[in-house]
Amino acid sequence: MRFKLIASFVFILGLIVAPMAQADQISGNMGEAGQPVRIVGFGDSLMAGYQLSPGDAFPVRLEQALKKAGYDVVIENAGVSGDTTAGGLARLDWSVPDGTRIVILELGANDALRGVSPEITEKNLDAMLARLKQRGIAVILAGMIAPPNMGKDYGDRFNAIYPRLAQKYDVPLYSFFLDGVAAQKNLLLEDGMHPNPNGVARMVEGFLPTVEAALRELGKERT
Repeated sequence: MRFKLIASFVFILGLIVAPMAQADQISGNMGEAGQPVRIVGFGDSLMAGYQLSPGDAFPVRLEQALKKAGYDVVIENAGVSGDTTAGGLARLDWSVPDGTRIVILELGANDALRGVSPEITEKNLDAMLARLKQRGIAVILAGMIAPPNMGKDYGDRFNAIYPRLAQKYDVPLYSFFLDGVAAQKNLLLEDGMHPNPNGVARMVEGFLPTVEAALRELGKERT
């Protein structure tokens, strides 16, 4: 009789726990021990929210969109206006705190604007990806395209950096961070380079599926 009672209890407990575990496995929405998934947006003025109110910066708007979609996340804005890949490499370790699960790596635009050798840009990005991999932090690489006025040779060398590194480190690549926004006057500030609030909304819309896929991958790692 006692054995039957224990067996019944184990069976009922299994019915309760199994769906809960399955739901957590499928959703991948929660961080460790129920904590939010910590994401760092690491980049330049495009990430920092140049000339925008704090609430309109890309990391803030992306966090809002993810929460609306049911994901428990916290996104830290580690964007620094004017930053280059050299500057990013120098501050990477202290700008990405322990406990970070995903880094959105968005750097290189200022390198291109300054005519920095694409080989140097690639070397810096490579070093950042290597450090983050060593720390066990997932990366989404946000690509950039060289301005046309830099010439075809420079553009070809620069534009090849991001696909090559994404393949080398097996990380997801969002091919162009300003996709759908660049050259669209109604989505840019007066400088014609940085997104206005509507431009940020468009960027978030385009970027969202890539982040959701990364969060689902984290869910698979936990199980």
